[in-house]
Amino acid sequence: MSDSPPTPLGSPDDGSVGTRIRADIIRGRLEPGTKLREAALAEKYEVSRIPIREALRSLEAEGLVESRKYSGSVVAPSPVEDADDLFEIRIVLEAATAKRAAKRAEALNASDVPDLKWREQRKEINDILEAGDIVIAQERYEDLAVLNMRFHFAVAELSGSLSFISLLRQISGKIEWLYSLNVTRRGPQAWPEHREIIAAIDAGQVERAAEVMARHVRRSRDSYFAMMADPSH
Repeated sequence: MSDSPPTPLGSPDDGSVGTRIRADIIRGRLEPGTKLREAALAEKYEVSRIPIREALRSLEAEGLVESRKYSGSVVAPSPVEDADDLFEIRIVLEAATAKRAAKRAEALNASDVPDLKWREQRKEINDILEAGDIVIAQERYEDLAVLNMRFHFAVAELSGSLSFISLLRQISGKIEWLYSLNVTRRGPQAWPEHREIIAAIDAGQVERAAEVMARHVRRSRDSYFAMMADPSH
């Protein structure tokens, strides 16, 4: 086993300027309300203004950046105020993705024809899970927030639903932002639950896959609000 986590196929963590700005927002290096001037960002990240412009558009679609008429792009407000709504959306959406993925697995398990794309996606999930084990062992919890979002995207990809993938992408930035606020407490508890989810999917257990995914998100919600209620946090 290597000392650093592999980068799964199709990962959004590809070292691009958009990924770097995204990480700086989620980790608090760029605070809510910070003006995002293209020229200054181009200098900071050592790129031209074109990829900065493209990155800001992408981050706006995720809800991490807002475009304001007279002040340009700014870092969006923290998603803390929307946390309850975001968790409720996740419970419904991600239970549906897990259920759909398990239905696909059920069909594949009954078929004699191998699905190479499915195998590739499952290998990606195995890589993500292994990477998470490594960063937990090394207590590199900032990296775990990114890997957590990769896992949930990978399950959405297993579902084969472009609608589910698109909907998850729209809230992914805010999900990761919330997760990062509680990752030290929740991360080591949550990570093993991912294996329970994927085991139900692999077995084609449609209702169980939905149930364990919904329970997983509810536990994250409960842990988050417990953390927020703790005056020492």
